[in-house]
Parts: sequence; structure tokens; C-alpha cells
Amino acid sequence: MTTTNFFSKIEEHLERKLPLVAYRKPKETIVNCITQNDDQLHLVRDFTESGFVFAPFSSKGEVVLIPSGDFFHLPDFDLDQVVFKGESTSTVPQMPSVKENYLQSVRKAIKEIDNDRFHKVVLSRSIEIEIGTSPIEWFKRLLKTYTNAFCYLWYHPQVGLWLGATPEILLSTINDRFTTMSLAGTQTFKGDLNPKWGHKEIDEQKLVTKFILEALKEKVGYLEEGNLETIKAGNLMHLRTKITGKLKDNLKEVLKALHPTPAVGGLPKEPAVRFIQEQENYNREFYTGYLGELNLRTSRQRSARTNNQENQAYRCITKKNNLFVNLRCMQLKDSKALIYVGGGITKNSVPEREWEETVAKSKTILSIL
Repeated sequence: MTTTNFFSKIEEHLERKLPLVAYRKPKETIVNCITQNDDQLHLVRDFTESGFVFAPFSSKGEVVLIPSGDFFHLPDFDLDQVVFKGESTSTVPQMPSVKENYLQSVRKAIKEIDNDRFHKVVLSRSIEIEIGTSPIEWFKRLLKTYTNAFCYLWYHPQVGLWLGATPEILLSTINDRFTTMSLAGTQTFKGDLNPKWGHKEIDEQKLVTKFILEALKEKVGYLEEGNLETIKAGNLMHLRTKITGKLKDNLKEVLKALHPTPAVGGLPKEPAVRFIQEQENYNREFYTGYLGELNLRTSRQRSARTNNQENQAYRCITKKNNLFVNLRCMQLKDSKALIYVGGGITKNSVPEREWEETVAKSKTILSIL
């Protein structure tokens, strides 16, 4: 399939108001698309289903499924086809009241942390801007700009249209082996791939890692914690620790234990989420939820070098899950885009710096508009 045919097929599906998701996994060149030929809303019940899932931030919300059926892909998207200026041409309204409200929420969070209500909480905000370009064009720009992120365009007429480029894996599995990560701590990339990190970012990362290890220790086997490392995601740097193991419980229970992680909610989970609901004056919906491939099966031919004809005909069937936290994303509503950004608040937080962090994160999406 040519590039033109691939994106024309997506555009035709959007014009018919039918569900679809187009996406590319980190460091890959293949762009995949799963389409649905009616507007029925499919929901995940027990996570034995197969397809592409889209889950909200609220653990009580319904998880939407685009079933694996009509699947096609573009083997190698030519990034040179996308030409645009790297700086945003959209005007972001400068509203002092928005900044002050966010700073007040951060101050309240620090006070609650000092009072031992919780150890960390993630506070977010939304940015609303006028738009005009086709969402397919934005998707192409995400693909070009964020090659190390999970880039997607997701649509369902009963839910809405979302795009994003997220660096964070929630859970990746191959058969019964899994990988997850704790990703916390943020600073702007300034040319150094190994920058210095402050106590706030290091402590925040430790909290997230500890939570994941505790949440999974009774549900998985062979749990291993990797080394702390610094990664680059667009114009930002993060601290990351990979965690691996072997599934011994069902996938639904593992996801329930993980989501929402302290990287998007807080710690302890319940009081932090309650504080978020008290302080944020909007519904996150699918921002800081998760999305990705659920129980997709792939087959691989055994090596033809064997002399055994029966072995040559044997195919190895692999079941995979690739689920990502929905960060660095936007929702399209009519002629407007809602961009979502947030940051982790701990006892060492400085309110003004927390505001600046959300500004830096917003540039991931603003740079492609």
C-alpha cells in the first residue's frame, strides 16, 4: 500500500464517521491502522478480547475497544514527505488567572503532603486553542517529530477524536513475559543527554518505582528492577526504570494494580486521586489513561535452514500486549483542540517551576499545530 492510499483510506473512514485507530510504536517505521465498519461502541469486559483499547484516567470508567479485524499498515512512512515549521503557529491565550489557579493548587498539594495526606499527587490542566489543519496532517507531523514515542490518531463517533505522542509504557507483554516502567522527573533538554537531577525528581522517581514493585509483587513472578536511566522524549528529559517479570495472574488484575500509577495520579493512590478530583476543574477523560494493542496475535515461520520438512511448515504463534500511558495528547472538539499537561507534586516542589514544567510539556503538541 502506498503512502497516499494509506492516508486516503484513513481520511475516507473519518469522513464516514466510523471508528479507527492509526498508530506507530516507538522506534519503528511501520504505521498500523485498525478500522471498524460500523459505529457500535465495543467495551472491554475481562481483557481476554483482542484489538486496540482506549482507557480513561478513572479506573471506574469504561474501556473502549476497536476489535482486531480490518487491519492494514504502511510498511515504511517517508518522514521527508512532511514539511512544516517546527514552531507553533497557534496562539495560546495568555490568561494570568489560569496560571494563578494552577499555582494555588500546587501550594495546596504541598500543604497536604506536609500534613501526610499523601506523598505525591499529579496536577494537570488543559489548554484550549483554535485549530484549522486536518487531523491527518497533525498525525503525520507527530510521526515525523517524535520517532521515539508511541504516536496515534484515535477516533470513535460516540467518544471523540484524540491524537498524541507518549513516551511511557504502561505494560508490554510477549506471551507471559512482561515489561513495565516507572517514568518520573522532567526537565527541558538543553543539549546534555546526561543532565544533573535534583532531589525532587530523584525522590519522585523512587516513589513511582516503589509503588509499581509493591503493586506487582503478589501478582507476578520473577520481578526484576532495572537500572535508573535518563531518556530523551522530544524536547524533554525523564528518569526511567524498567521493571520486568512473568505474568502469573490474569491481565485484568495486573492492569487494575498498575493504573493509575503515581506517575499520573499519585501515592497513595486513593487520597491522591480524590485530591485531583477536588482541585482540577475539568474532566481528564482519556488523558493519563492508557491505550494500545490488546492480545494481538502474530505468527512467525520457523527457520527454513532446518532439514525437517514438518518443522519448516511450523509457525510460532505469539500473543502480545503493548499498552502506553496517554500523555502528551490532545482532544479535538469542533474547531478547537484541548491540550492536556501536568506534573508530579512532591514535598520538594516549587510552584513556579511546576508551572514551567507544564509549559515545557505543552510544546510537544503545540510544536506540530
